[in-house]
Amino acid sequence: MDYQAIGQDALARIAAADTLEAVEALRIEFLGKQGSVSALLKTLGALSPEERQTTGPKIHALREGVTEALAAAKAALEGAALEARLAAETIDLTLPAPEAPRGSVHPVSQVMDELAEIFADMGFAVATGPEIEDDWHNFTALNMPESHPARAMHDTFYLPDVTPPDADGNTREMVLRTHTSPVQIRTMLAASGDGGEPVRIIAPGRVYRSDSDATHTPMFHQVEGLVIDKGIHLGHLKWTLETVLKAFFERDDIVLRLRPSYFPFTEPSVEVDTGYSWVDGRRVVGGSGDAPGHSWMELLGSGMVNRHVLEAGGFDPDQWQGFAFGVGVDRLAMLKYGMNDLRAFFDGDVRWLRHYGFSALDVPTLSAGVGVAA
Repeated sequence: MDYQAIGQDALARIAAADTLEAVEALRIEFLGKQGSVSALLKTLGALSPEERQTTGPKIHALREGVTEALAAAKAALEGAALEARLAAETIDLTLPAPEAPRGSVHPVSQVMDELAEIFADMGFAVATGPEIEDDWHNFTALNMPESHPARAMHDTFYLPDVTPPDADGNTREMVLRTHTSPVQIRTMLAASGDGGEPVRIIAPGRVYRSDSDATHTPMFHQVEGLVIDKGIHLGHLKWTLETVLKAFFERDDIVLRLRPSYFPFTEPSVEVDTGYSWVDGRRVVGGSGDAPGHSWMELLGSGMVNRHVLEAGGFDPDQWQGFAFGVGVDRLAMLKYGMNDLRAFFDGDVRWLRHYGFSALDVPTLSAGVGVAA
C-alpha cells in the first residue's frame, strides 16, 4: 500500500478546506473512530512482527502528519475569523456616547439650597445642631418647663437615654428634637458672651414628631430664622418674611396677613397667612386672600423672641430684642412645585424623583438674589 500517496492526498484535501466545519469533517474522516487512518492503525494487530516493524512507522508517520496538518489548518482559520471579527467590531469614536444614568436632587434639598441662598443675600448665616437633643435645649430654654402645657403641643419621641450628671447631679432627658429651635438657643449662648453680639441665622434641618397623614410625617424638614439685635421690632419681621417669600416664589404680588397667636418662645406671637388661588388644580401663592377667587392659607409661625428665651440664651432682654420664625421646608416645596402628598417625599419612588427631582447639573437657582445688601 502506498502510504505516501495516501498522506499526500489527505494533506491536499486539508489544505483545500476553507472553513472550520470542513476541517472538522476531515478530522472525523481521517482520525475518527471509523476514520481511514484509524482503520490503518487497527490493521497493525494482524501483522507479523516483521511486517509491523516496516509498516508501523509508515502508518504512525501518516497519522502524525494528518494531525499536524489539521491543527495548523484549524489555527489558521480561527486566526482569520478573529481578524475579521476585530475589523467588523471597530468602535467609531465619532459617534456620541450613550447617555449614562443620572441621579437627581431631591426637592427638599433643592428648596433648602434656595432658602439658604436667599437668606445669605440678606446676611444670614446657616447654623446646625444635633438631632438628638436634651429636653433643656428643646423645651425648658424655650420657655417650656416640665409643667408647661405647651409641651403637650408636641408629639415628642422620648429616648431612654439621659445626659451625664452635671455638677449638681442633675440629668436631662433626651428626645428627637421637635423643631430646630434648640439650634437658636445654642447659637445665642455662643454669641452672648462679653456683652453679646448680634445674631442673624437660619437653622434648617430634620425634625421629628409622632404624626402621620397626607400633610404630616414623623420626620420632616424645617427652617427657622433668628435675629437678635438692639432696636428690633415686628416691622423688621414682616419685611424679612415678605422679602424672602417674594424671592422664593419668584412673585412680587405676595401678600401676608399676620394674625395674633400663641407660642411659648415668642411674645407677641403671630401666625403668618399668605394669599393664594387655585390654578389647574393646584394652589398658586400670590395676591391678597381677600381678592376675588383667592383665599388665605396659614404658612408659618413667628413672633418676637420671649424675654425668658433671651435670658436663657444669655442676653439681657432690656438691652436686646429679636424675632424668630419657622416654616416647613416640605410644605414650601409642595406649594412651589405642585405636590399634593407629603408622604411621597419619603417613599423613595424613582418615578416620583424623575418627575419632581432636579438635575444636579441643571437645577433652578436664585443666583440673582433678592437685591438686599448684607
